[in-house]
Amino acid sequence: MTTTFSFLRLLPRSDHDKDIEILVLRHQRGVLQRQLSKPAFTPDDRFLLAGLLHRLPVARLRHLTLLVRPDTILRWHRDLLRRRNAVACLPRQRGRPRTVRSIRVLVLRLARENSTWGYRHIHGELAALDIKVAASTVWEILKTTASTPLPNGNTPPGPTFYAARQSPCSLVTSSRFAP
Repeated sequence: MTTTFSFLRLLPRSDHDKDIEILVLRHQRGVLQRQLSKPAFTPDDRFLLAGLLHRLPVARLRHLTLLVRPDTILRWHRDLLRRRNAVACLPRQRGRPRTVRSIRVLVLRLARENSTWGYRHIHGELAALDIKVAASTVWEILKTTASTPLPNGNTPPGPTFYAARQSPCSLVTSSRFAP
């Protein structure tokens, strides 16, 4: 009697829906045969189920006998699409781009020729030359090269250079501002 009713239930469905249901049921049976206890879907299993079942209406999905809820299958499909789109939007190189070598050389030359200038002064000079570089970048260039010799063999700027960094308040040292 149960078999008869199950055949009658298949009559109003289209062939396309029946084929999808058969493929899904076969795949689920294969998953169950591979596992003895609780079924754990591999990423390939999720991909196949989400790819086959996402086109069926949710009402139809609720009538299928599945190992997972229909909402789970739809979530798997959304995750697949999200990952596919996320991979396409990833930048090729992560992080901040490297500073151009000519700017690095210019910063080191300014530091070498003007040993009393701080990184902010060098940054100001570069800004006056219409070279757009952040003060923190100038600081990083000087900090990373302070432990290594300069290209021409001279010694790095050293403590005198770093001590020359001035706060904005100490720049006003003119006598006309004195009390």
